[in-house]
Amino acid sequence: MADIPDHIVLKRHRDLAGREWHTWAERGILVVLTAFVVTALLNQFGQRPTTVHAAGRAASLELYAPDRLRAGLIYETRLRIHAHEEVKKAVLVLSGGWLEGFTMNTLVPSPLGESSKDGNLVFTLGHIPANRTYTLYMQFQVNPTNVGDDRQDITLFDGDRRLAELRRTVTTFP
Repeated sequence: MADIPDHIVLKRHRDLAGREWHTWAERGILVVLTAFVVTALLNQFGQRPTTVHAAGRAASLELYAPDRLRAGLIYETRLRIHAHEEVKKAVLVLSGGWLEGFTMNTLVPSPLGESSKDGNLVFTLGHIPANRTYTLYMQFQVNPTNVGDDRQDITLFDGDRRLAELRRTVTTFP
């Protein structure tokens, strides 16, 4: 049998005397990491889309988008406008929360006009015939420094007449 090297104490280094609690600490860290992964798989940190509806007499809105996001996430939203009556001058107003801490990558189909008013995005969509649906796809990226809750409201107008308003809050995790 080989000699024990200098500075090695078998009771401490091989038998781990006085360090039995290390095993429990390692197991505890493993349990915490496993809980974090399971929580992410249950969509507690975002990405899975939800559907939100808002209806008015003349038109209704349906937004399909995630409401729990992670910093850096690239995601898509789908907004459907169903006109119950003819909408002659459809104007869509997105609150400032859509761009505060977010980057809009694309907007398909392109609206007839784009502007801003009082910090809100204003998209002129034009004519939507009665009983027709207009679908707008928007792609965003969450800025890495954005954390917390943001209001992302959408209002549909026919000229100056308010047709429907959709209210929602998104939560961004680090």
